Amino acid sequence: MSSPVPPTSNPSDFDKTHIRHAILQAQIGFQEGGVPIGGALVTADGVVVGVGRNRRVQKGSAIRHGETDCLENIGRLPAKMYQGCTMFTTLSPCTMCTGAILLFGIKRVVMGENTTLVGGEQILRDAGVELVNLDLSECKDMMAKFIAAKPGVWREDIGEK
Repeated sequence: MSSPVPPTSNPSDFDKTHIRHAILQAQIGFQEGGVPIGGALVTADGVVVGVGRNRRVQKGSAIRHGETDCLENIGRLPAKMYQGCTMFTTLSPCTMCTGAILLFGIKRVVMGENTTLVGGEQILRDAGVELVNLDLSECKDMMAKFIAAKPGVWREDIGEK
């Protein structure tokens, strides 16, 4: 079990601004009846390349987590494009999303929280990816509300029985 990334004591304005894109996607997903996890890929100069949300329920998909949906929505880009971006996600990336982050060479991940789930953080750290944990109560509360209402869907989403 990897140790979770501790909360970031002084998050940057960049991080506080751009996590909002992922949170909005999570809120939309929650309203749609899906797992409220959102993602956004943002360039170093603040251009939002794309956004996504967990749509496993909505699309009957096995792999549409917030981060993978974001990447799918963006479509094909040159590899260099991903490498200069930050992936914003409302929750610590699971191992599947961790793999996608590594595959595309994304070097920075900002998460809304990792209290609900500690995903592949150690794998990302070992690969040299910078991790920022904003530890946002807004993200934790949204996940807690969803898990209380749909515990079976949550367990399925993270691969548990």
